[in-house]
Amino acid sequence: QLQLVESGGGLVQPGGSLGLSCAASTRFLDYHTVVWFRQAPGKEREGISCISSRTGVTHYADSVKGRFTVSRDNAKSTVLLQMNSLKPEDTATYYCAAEWSSSPGICAPLPDEGRLPFWGQGTQVSVSS
Repeated sequence: QLQLVESGGGLVQPGGSLGLSCAASTRFLDYHTVVWFRQAPGKEREGISCISSRTGVTHYADSVKGRFTVSRDNAKSTVLLQMNSLKPEDTATYYCAAEWSSSPGICAPLPDEGRLPFWGQGTQVSVSS
């Protein structure tokens, strides 16, 4: 059973930066496609970024493209989400989710959340002045 733990959330000012981590309880993180989601109060969960198994190919939602960067550190079994130029509308609870894949995963379009069996508990990001 794969366990995921998000960390790094907090309060930042508009225009600021924040880095999130998703620690995975596996030595085979490169065999998992990992997707970041976020959910603001009263709104539906939104997929924002994906990094594919094996190849590391990435894809982003238009709402974060050019501002967020997802990367993978297989040695540390961690997926990172670097968030720059943060806006108040980025305020949400951020989740990482994953699926195992022995072949390169598909990140474009962003996977549906129903395909992803492993989820973290979420970390809160608040952007305000």
